[in-house]
Order: sequence, then structure tokens, then C-alpha cells
Amino acid sequence: MAAAEQPVVIHAWSAPRSLSTSLMYSFAQRDDMEVVDEPLYANFLRVTGVDRPYRQELLSKMDPDGNKVIDEVILGPGKTKYRYCKHIAKQRLPNLSSDLMKKGKHFILIRNPLNILPSFDKVVPPSFLELGIAELVSIYSELCELGSPPPVIDADDLQRDPEAVLCGLCEDLGIPFQSQMVKWEAGPKDFDGIWAPWWYRSVHKSTGFSMPHRYPLTFPFVFYDLLEQSLPFYNMLKRQVRKTAGSLQPTLPDPPLPVPENKKILVWVGDELLPRDSAKVSVFDSVVQGGDAVWEGLRIYDGKVFKLDEHLDRLFDSAKAMAFSNVPSRDWIKDAIFRTLNANGMFNNAHIRLTLTRGKKVTSGMSPAFNLYGCTLIVLAEWKPPVYDNSHGIKLVTATTRRNSPNSIDSKIHHNNLINNILAKIEGNLAQAEDAIMLDKDGFVSETNATNIFMVKKGIVLTPHAEYCLPGITRATVMDLVVKESLVLHERRISLSEFHAADEVWTTGTMGEITPVVMIDGREIGDGKIGPVTRQIQNAYKVMTAGSGVPIPRNAEE
Repeated sequence: MAAAEQPVVIHAWSAPRSLSTSLMYSFAQRDDMEVVDEPLYANFLRVTGVDRPYRQELLSKMDPDGNKVIDEVILGPGKTKYRYCKHIAKQRLPNLSSDLMKKGKHFILIRNPLNILPSFDKVVPPSFLELGIAELVSIYSELCELGSPPPVIDADDLQRDPEAVLCGLCEDLGIPFQSQMVKWEAGPKDFDGIWAPWWYRSVHKSTGFSMPHRYPLTFPFVFYDLLEQSLPFYNMLKRQVRKTAGSLQPTLPDPPLPVPENKKILVWVGDELLPRDSAKVSVFDSVVQGGDAVWEGLRIYDGKVFKLDEHLDRLFDSAKAMAFSNVPSRDWIKDAIFRTLNANGMFNNAHIRLTLTRGKKVTSGMSPAFNLYGCTLIVLAEWKPPVYDNSHGIKLVTATTRRNSPNSIDSKIHHNNLINNILAKIEGNLAQAEDAIMLDKDGFVSETNATNIFMVKKGIVLTPHAEYCLPGITRATVMDLVVKESLVLHERRISLSEFHAADEVWTTGTMGEITPVVMIDGREIGDGKIGPVTRQIQNAYKVMTAGSGVPIPRNAEE
């Protein structure tokens, strides 16, 4: 490269103790690269007044004028094609020129605070400011706003598979990978900062990226609060990391969502709204420890919550049967529902999974005596059209898994322990059917793994007793509609062969509404098409959902 030409600047942003020096040594091995070690350090010490053992020496030997450094050192002329600048995130201060972010290529190196904090205090006491992880998020956000989202790499991945991570990083930066980047000679380097004797002792002994410890170092729990403060920022950036073969997590691509708009939703957990990927419960919560929770499914039609009070009645009945204590009030739960719907702008064609857990435990274990924090409420609202093909119908198979008897788990408790249903659903999936019929202990039809079921024979509508099946809200609504439509309704035990020979069959549920069934166990139902009674009930149900429900309150200005 000709003398005094402008190199392409590569800005590497990181927190301390994040393998940033090792990565600088890696890039220094290239034949087209010069490296600069923390050129903005003196400006940082001058502006902030932060003390360091080497403060006076550094300020006397490095230029403390940050903008001058940006113009002459970082963005100034050079003799190589590329210039690598190692930056510590906290050193990006407000007094610096915007050229720092607008010019050159940028990437971010992150490391889990769990792996930073055990060795951080060898030179300075750790603090949120010293870690600078929040500043890394700020840098990422600013670069995104500038239209140049930076690549993000994780130090743990870099240690596990240096070549794969470096290849991916070089590709993202638009530069060729060079194989010599994975090795270097031990010892100090002439481009090391004057702080190297305090910070670089370990890396001076290295000749490459060392494998991470198989097990983590014992965490210094005096820094536990700092860890809690820092992890959310690390996790936000972790989601942006390019997956490689060296990543600890499997390199599975993000699956497509049934409704892409649900990628960005707000979920109520406990007493607050959280983004989808942050919406989590404690590992000590009873729903994790033992499926110890109750739930309801709600649908939103034209600005109203359909059958809200009926669903809340059943939720409270289930919670009482499960002997929950410190249950939130009905008004409080309604308010959480309305807040969630308003925040998401969901006023039609949406579905809510409403869950009330027994709450968090003070220690792991089955006993409700450990539940001393009160219940946990989850309001999961999604954009969700009916989940079945209600225009053409679905196919069912009969599962070998029998529906729970009230002798074991009473289906009238709408609980989260759904293993019985899931096992039947697995059978349906394997048979490539939409759902599976579940029989009771005597071989009579109970319901499907997810819905109640009805049949029509010679104009008479029949549905199984709610002895084993859940007495669904939609089931009760449809039973009322059948009578209002001047049809005959019988509720009795029904054998599987009666369903095979039925003229019409449909299923009911909040999530799927009224779903025609056109085949059971390979037998065509009726003529294999949606029957007249099914359509009559579908139409009546549509009219009812359009005209009833609890209105969702909104702000007056809306």
C-alpha cells in the first residue's frame, strides 16, 4: 500500500476482561493490518478523573485530546490497508466527535459477566460503569440507527472455535480471513498500551485462544447485585450473535412463527409487561416445579373479550379446588388483561392464554407450603385466527391414551398438568391428523386432546357427558345455541362407533371455535363435507361472538 493513504478502520468495542487483547493480537498477525491499543484511554482518564495505578504515566505519554486522537490516530493516514482499533466501551464519551461512529467498520465483542467478574478486581474494583456493558448496548443501538448494525461475537464462542468465529467475523466485516490469525508468539507486543503490565499478564503467556474452563470459576457473590444489573444487557446483545459450529447452543435457525406479527408482543408476567423474549417466570415458580397452575383461553372479537366472566369464574373455581392462596382479585386480573390488550393494540382476532400459577417457592420442592410469594399471573395475548380449518374440516384419529378419570385428576380443574392430553396429541401428530379423540376408562368417547366434541345423527345433536372431559365454555355456549336453533340435544355416553357412523361431527374450543370433522380413523363422516347443522351452528356462533362480550376499556383520547 502506498505511504500516507487512508486505511479502512475496524473498531472493536468490548468490555474489560473480554478477550479483547487476545483478539487484538489475532488481528495483528495479518499482513494487511496495523493495530492501535485503546487510543481513547487518556481522554477517558482526563474527562472522568478516574484513577488508575498508571494514570500519570498514561496522561504524560498519550494524547488526552480525544477528538485530536480520532482525527490523527484513529482516522489518520497510514501504511496498511486496514487499521484495527481496540476500544473499551466506557471510553466512548459524549465529548467525542460523531466521526468515531460514522466512519469505519464496527463490531462488538461481548462476554458473560459470570466469566468477567471473578477476575475483574485484580486491578480495579468492579462497578456497573467499569464493566461498560450498558454502553455496549448504546453503541449497538447507535450503529443500528446509523444504518450499520454491527456484527456481535461472544468471547466464549471465540475460545471454543476461534477459526469459525474469526471467519464469520471477517465475512461480516467484508475482509478476507487469514489463517495466521489463530496463533501468535508469546510475550509483550510493541503496540501494547502502557497498562499492559497490570492487565495483560495472562495473554502474554498465550500463543492463541485458550479453551474456556470446562466448569466456571466460583463466583464472588459480593458481586451478585452487579451480575443481576449486567446480565440483561449482555443477554440483549447475545441475541444478536452469529451462530457458529463453536457456539455452546445448537445452531438451529429461528423457526418461522405461525403469525409473524407475534414476534414482537408484550406479555404480562407477575405485575408488569415485558417483551416476548424477556417474558419469563422464575425457575422456582410452581408451574415449572410441577405444572402447578390453572389457565383459561380467551378470544377477542371486535373490541370485546368473549365470555370473560365465565372464564374467570372457572379460573377462580380451579384455583380454589387447587387450594391456591393469595389469589389476585377479579378486578386486578381484568385490569391486567385490559392493559395487555391495549399495550399490544389487540382489539380483534386475538387470543389470550391466561395462566395463574401457585407462584414462586422459597426453595425447590412439591409442597405448597413453600409458596410464600403469592400467585403469578401470566397474560399471553397473541394475534391468532382460529387454529383449525373451519371451512373444509379436519381429520381425527382415536388415541390409545385414555382421558384422565376424576379418580386421579378431575378434568373440571382447568390445570396446566397436560401430560395426559399431550400424549394423545403426539399420537395424533404421528398419524398426521389434526387432533386425537380420547376415550374414557370404559371406552366411551370423552373429548379430543384439545376440544370438546359433538355429533349429529338423523338431525339430533349429541355430546358426551362432562364426566371425564372438560366442561368447556365454548361447549356450554354451543349447547345453548343448539337449543335456541330449535334442534334436539342429547348429552349421554357415546361410543366410538357412533361417531364413526355419524352424519356430522364438530369440535368446540375457544382457540378453534366450531370446527367440522370430515374423517375419523379413516372413516368419512357423512359425505365427507361440512353438514348443514354444523354450518347452522357456525353461523349462530359467529353472530353471538359479534354481538356479545365485555368491552375492552381504552383511554378517552383514543
